[in-house]
Amino acid sequence: MERKENSKLPDTKLLMCGCHIGGVSVINKLIELGYKFSYFVCLNSQQAKKYNVSGYYDYQEIAKRENIPIYIPEKYSLTGQKDYEFFNTNKFDVLVQGGWQRLFPECLINQLKHGALGFHGSPDFLPKGRGRSPMNWSLVLGKKRFIMSLFLIKPGIDDGDIIDYIEFDINEYDDIQTLYYKYSITNRDLVVKNLPNIISGDYNVIPQSGIPSYFDKRTENDGEINWEEKDVYEIHNLIRATTKPYPGAFGKIKDKKIRIWKSRIFDTRLKYPKSEYGEIVERFENHLIINCRGGLLLAEEYNWEWSDIANNTLHNQ
Repeated sequence: MERKENSKLPDTKLLMCGCHIGGVSVINKLIELGYKFSYFVCLNSQQAKKYNVSGYYDYQEIAKRENIPIYIPEKYSLTGQKDYEFFNTNKFDVLVQGGWQRLFPECLINQLKHGALGFHGSPDFLPKGRGRSPMNWSLVLGKKRFIMSLFLIKPGIDDGDIIDYIEFDINEYDDIQTLYYKYSITNRDLVVKNLPNIISGDYNVIPQSGIPSYFDKRTENDGEINWEEKDVYEIHNLIRATTKPYPGAFGKIKDKKIRIWKSRIFDTRLKYPKSEYGEIVERFENHLIINCRGGLLLAEEYNWEWSDIANNTLHNQ
């Protein structure tokens, strides 16, 4: 990665606090532009497993490569005594959040000279769509756009004043993985554009206004496919919202569990009136055609919980 020598950058104690793949593009771009991180705060792999962090990325490799010290917190909530002492001792100027699924304690925020920069996305402008898993929910609900906001972190849930935002499409080809790519691009661009003014204090904010709404936390069980209640579009949206790095959407076919990673709407006019919802009506090589309410679903990538079915004609993908 080519680096720029930028003597115009102020001497700023910059902290990256994150453990998500979305923070990597921010880190790499700021380093390329000549910014120097004083520290990384990141969970280790054992903590990530304990807290079930989706999209986890260990920043220790980057820290080693760039000779940046790294602090592994005592608690994910940053409420441990060692965590308080770490922030109190270092007196950072700016914290950039790189994916941190916990609220930041007010006492830590107040120790930052210029504040903590957070990101939150929603299919609507904040305060609509605060809370957990907004990209997954946006796919599940069939939304067509996503708004990524850069804001000053407060102790509440995504309630900080807005500094800037970028909108992007949620198109028919997107799944949670491609939305992560767009998330990385927008986070990077928002920080690069706004960080100089934040450090200098020359920026304006937009307070959030209106009645807030919140997305709930999603769990693996939320990926269960109910063939009777959901139509083919809802099932397809659920699959693309829960594919890797998430646990995937799953359902029962002939009392056996199938986990579907990739699907398409196959057709809405071809009919199999004698077939039940959730029944495999056609097989083409490793692809399955599943009868659903309102149409047929093409399962392109999937796993069975057992080795075969129906006279060994269906095999693990």
